Amino acid sequence: MSIRSLEWASVRVGDQLPPLVIDVTATVIVAGAIATRDFMPVHHDRDYANAQGSPDIFMNILSDTAYCSRFLTDWAGPEAMIKRIAIRLGAPVFPGSVLSYTGEVTATSETGDEGTVEVSFRAVNELGEHVSGTATITLPVLRPS
Repeated sequence: MSIRSLEWASVRVGDQLPPLVIDVTATVIVAGAIATRDFMPVHHDRDYANAQGSPDIFMNILSDTAYCSRFLTDWAGPEAMIKRIAIRLGAPVFPGSVLSYTGEVTATSETGDEGTVEVSFRAVNELGEHVSGTATITLPVLRPS
């Protein structure tokens, strides 16, 4: 099976990105904290999180950034480059949550051999909007030989 990148010329403003759904477990939260070297106890110690006023451990921002990046590159493909990503956090994500990502192409432009795509995206869970953001992605522009 060959995984291909999007062809920049096929991307249009208004295109919807395919949804991504993440079932968030305690393991997902703790593994993300470990992988990003975020040892703040609220991301792995339920008793500590409770003592801080949280009902449970919760996902860290570095894991959020990684899942947003995955959402974008799953759509755009292996030759895509995320040049800029900006996110804003909203409702927390606790174990048992389901994150549902959606996004839309908001602009396209071409410079030389690169096509630029602007995307807005968000992820929601049962508490509301968890994360929203924008990204700038480049894709190679294919020229006829």
